[in-house]
Amino acid sequence: MNLVIVESPTKIKTVSKYLKGDYVVRASVGHIRDLPKNNKKAIDIPGGFIPYYEISKGKEKIVAEIKNFSEKADEIILATDPDREGEAIAWHIVEACNLDAKNVKRIVFNEITESAVKEAMKHPRDIDAKLVKAQEARRVLDRLVGYDLSGLIWKKVRYGLSAGRVQSPALRIIMEREREIRAFIPENYWIISGEFSVENEKIILTCEENPKTEKETNRIIEIARKNQWQIINVSQTETKRSPRPPFITSTLQQTASSRFGFAPSRTMGIAQKLYEQGLITYMRTDSANISKEALPQIYGEIEKLYGKEYLAPKTYASKSKTAQEAHEAIRPTNATLKTAGHTDEQKKLYRLIWQRVIASQMADAKILRTKISANIKEVIANNANLIQNNANNKETIPNFSTTGGITIFDGWLAADPTARGEDIELPKIKQNELLKLLDIKSEAKQTEPLPRYTEAGLIKELEKREIGRPSTYAAIIKTIQDRGYVEKEGRTLKPTDTGDVVSSFLEKNFSSYISDSFTAEMENELDEIAEGKRKYETMLNDFYKPFSKEVKAKEKTAEKITNLGEADKKHKCPVCGGSMVIKLSRNGKFLSCKKFPECSGAKKMDGSIMEGPKETGELCPKCGGLPAGRQGKLMEREGKFGKFVACSNYPKCKFIKKSAEQEAKEKTGVKCPECKEGEIVERRGRFGLFYSCSNYPKCKFAMKAKPTGNICNLCGSLMMEGTKTIPERCSNNKCPNNRPDKMKK
Repeated sequence: MNLVIVESPTKIKTVSKYLKGDYVVRASVGHIRDLPKNNKKAIDIPGGFIPYYEISKGKEKIVAEIKNFSEKADEIILATDPDREGEAIAWHIVEACNLDAKNVKRIVFNEITESAVKEAMKHPRDIDAKLVKAQEARRVLDRLVGYDLSGLIWKKVRYGLSAGRVQSPALRIIMEREREIRAFIPENYWIISGEFSVENEKIILTCEENPKTEKETNRIIEIARKNQWQIINVSQTETKRSPRPPFITSTLQQTASSRFGFAPSRTMGIAQKLYEQGLITYMRTDSANISKEALPQIYGEIEKLYGKEYLAPKTYASKSKTAQEAHEAIRPTNATLKTAGHTDEQKKLYRLIWQRVIASQMADAKILRTKISANIKEVIANNANLIQNNANNKETIPNFSTTGGITIFDGWLAADPTARGEDIELPKIKQNELLKLLDIKSEAKQTEPLPRYTEAGLIKELEKREIGRPSTYAAIIKTIQDRGYVEKEGRTLKPTDTGDVVSSFLEKNFSSYISDSFTAEMENELDEIAEGKRKYETMLNDFYKPFSKEVKAKEKTAEKITNLGEADKKHKCPVCGGSMVIKLSRNGKFLSCKKFPECSGAKKMDGSIMEGPKETGELCPKCGGLPAGRQGKLMEREGKFGKFVACSNYPKCKFIKKSAEQEAKEKTGVKCPECKEGEIVERRGRFGLFYSCSNYPKCKFAMKAKPTGNICNLCGSLMMEGTKTIPERCSNNKCPNNRPDKMKK
């Protein structure tokens, strides 16, 4: 019997069907060992940064199962993922299960297909110690930085906060943009557009130079209305739009975020499922290459679906200086499958990947760009002359123009029509033709700062600055959100008060360690360990000695942040009438009496009075077994998401429940259509608000938006709140009434 070990249980069935003979396939379910939470026991720094691992909680049965099967196996084949982390997992399996290295072989495949698995079985190798060391160095480095910085932040800012080697630079980037937004001073300007007619055709032309004052705006409009208009130029240029490279990890995350609103972690979870089903190649990659074996099938599919004139083979090089080129690009394992996957999300992402890889080998699209410019004409005697822009002539105005485009050959856009955009076809107008002004309008505007980063935008920025690697982008963004340093506002990432304070503290005291250059250099050094060009202990020692010294120095010199500044003088303490200061709590900034703790007066940042904890008159049911006098009392408190009830013995007792007021607020009054017993209530999950049955987990009915109480006239499902233009839509995703653009009247 031969034992094959993969990472995910989903792979077991897929891999098993490709192996002929006496093979047993089992899964490690990711990592089976990790560093203990207690840092003092985790790493022997004087001994050479030796990590001490322990079996991860809940993985004891898996380790025992692997040991049991390995004792009966003639050969043990480790088929974990084809990256550093997969290599490290394979090594941990050998170490934790005490496997005989003589019987252990390592194989890798970039796609879970029959040909790829069989080919990998023909080329077994030993575990790559250099890759394992690189991954171990990353884990140890992250722990050292996180533990030391977090400990200092606990002392200087607030208990329970944390910092990270890569997450902190990402937070700094978000805060830099936020400060730019705060410091931005808007300027007024006006957009002037006119509606014209020429030979029964209508056309909208816009002023090319936006005036900065209302006076100048009115001057342009007045001159425009009292004069004859004429076309001064019609130019046409043929341009090309080239296809984009096949997806790598970062571009897949960016595009899925832009088109579908998927969080990077969600995209990677969906892609992982597609990979495990054998539908796409490995999804953690920074290479845009396509394997030579896959290209003929892609070429054939292009010719079959679109024609020979659409085929234009291309090769792509990675733009990143640090690209490892460890794998090929993300592509379907079978290009003839235009759609695949079990769920709607999987089908969406698969289709996106298919479109991108097919389009990448297609011809450029050809677009005919047209620009039409016009201005007023002045009649001097019997000769019509265009007024030239002259600063001394008070009767001059800027040109008005418009641009449009016609696709004359769609090329790769045939495979990816969403990328096409909207073609604006302009009427056929000749130079010097006269125009009739039908209407002219102005709209007051203000200049705006650069927008906050979206998840897609932050990934692009991290990649540009060479911070992190493909496998880390999703984790970075998830971590800064989970820690409460950043929250999503629409699709953008907005720093919280806590994130602001933590980032400011790190920038002031550890600017060099969270800089772009330092973070990128550390990634390069980890790459060098993987390539065998740098020693594990040397790299960690060179970093940790000065870093540890800096942390110890800052313990003495860095100021403890108790107050974030003086409050506006208009805010007076509601208890004693004294001055107030800005402080930071778990829920963000608030105003506190300057005399605290002598006076406990507090306000919210908007000036409304902040109520302190109130006893409900009940004893805590969770710590009721404690001796008399030590049982907690239930206290009503106010948190970020409303009022809640918690035990007075927190953090020793973590009993928590919603307040009666909050529960009443979350009720919708709509009965659950599934169990007919519960009521649909408002809940908050990792992706924001949603609505589900009050009988959860017994009943798992859920919907995305608040129910209106009405029933769909097509499928009988509950209707839920919709958009501004369409008040409600069906909660059933498969019903036509779920899509606002397909609503049945």
